[in-house]
Amino acid sequence: AAPPPSAAGEPAPPPPPPLQYSLLLQHLVGDKRQPRVWDPATLGGIPCPPKSEEQKMVERVMESCPFKAALACVGGFVLGGAFGIFTAGIDTNVGFDPKDPYRTPTAKEVLKDMGQRGISYAKNFAIVGAMFSCTECVVESYRGKSDWKNSVISGCITGGAIGFRAGLKAGVIGCGGFAAFSAAVDYYLR
Repeated sequence: AAPPPSAAGEPAPPPPPPLQYSLLLQHLVGDKRQPRVWDPATLGGIPCPPKSEEQKMVERVMESCPFKAALACVGGFVLGGAFGIFTAGIDTNVGFDPKDPYRTPTAKEVLKDMGQRGISYAKNFAIVGAMFSCTECVVESYRGKSDWKNSVISGCITGGAIGFRAGLKAGVIGCGGFAAFSAAVDYYLR
């Protein structure tokens, strides 16, 4: 029922009390909302038992620099081998004999060349992977931080060491190139 119209000069009646739905919204999404503490156990989550000494030891081993370097070495070997075999498979000069250019190479010669190129690439990738991973782990341990600067510094060290075999200029170019590549990969992955 609407209140009767007020006569001129009388004060306006007070506004009606807010609806219960509005009060509920204030407590759920409004200013009066209380933050909840996240506890998975209260919501029926899976309880997490404390870690045993064996689990802690395995985590320490997996976070160690030698383990990371060995893992990068094995991964680089596998990736390099696959890349070498792939590039040998699409190269038209595999099995080519410069003494007799019109002779068609046999399947055995082609597979031998593919295997040699795969092993060569695998060794190179393994060395670069182990060097980069080991230097990154050492730099991260020294700095005590895990950020993009670690990969740039270790990329510079690795590229410089590889390029330095060909001279100082090649070492500087290798340092800059590998550092830039490491920064780009780190930026893309993070």
